[in-house]
Amino acid sequence: MSTIATLLKRDLAALLPGSAKGNSLLPLLFFLAVAMLYPFAVGPDAALLGATGGGVIWVAALLAAILPLDRLLAPDVESGFFDQWALRGIAEEVIVAVRLLAHWLSFGPFIMLAALPASALVGIDNATLHTVLLGLLAGTPGLAAIGIIIASVTVGIKGNAALSGLLVIPLAVPLLIFGAGSLSSGGEGGLALTGAISLALVAMAPFAGGAAIRASRES
Repeated sequence: MSTIATLLKRDLAALLPGSAKGNSLLPLLFFLAVAMLYPFAVGPDAALLGATGGGVIWVAALLAAILPLDRLLAPDVESGFFDQWALRGIAEEVIVAVRLLAHWLSFGPFIMLAALPASALVGIDNATLHTVLLGLLAGTPGLAAIGIIIASVTVGIKGNAALSGLLVIPLAVPLLIFGAGSLSSGGEGGLALTGAISLALVAMAPFAGGAAIRASRES
């Protein structure tokens, strides 16, 4: 347990917004920038903004989740961090699982908080905002899991940042469909499917990520 706590503390120090390492504020700022620019793009039509604003928040959340992928795992693999923990008997799956939790904590809760001012910018009502927040709560762990899987698969590839973004978007389409679709279907069915997909991805990510990292280190 102390090992997991140490790993989580280290990862959060690198990934949380406002941390000294990296550009941790970028996903949050990007999310808010999309919400600010969208009304300028579609015009002042309140009905149109209200009908499409929830979907825009979902798209912004997906794109914001992509931004930190190039620094999720690659720096640690290159520096031998995984080798050091392997010598201590700590499996790659454990490290990836902790990194997944840290990745979600670094953007998921902050995206949900940022959705409050974003909802005013895109003109959605309180009922729609409630559904959006529930959808983000159910779906952002899945987005984090997809990001971890893609980051581990592309960890040994040069220029992996652009490739990661291209791979994440199609894999995240089911979450986007059911999460944003819940806004027009009453909510319950879409939210349940979003949560189920997200849970399956979270369960699979440590094993897929650990296997991919071992393969990259042995190649």
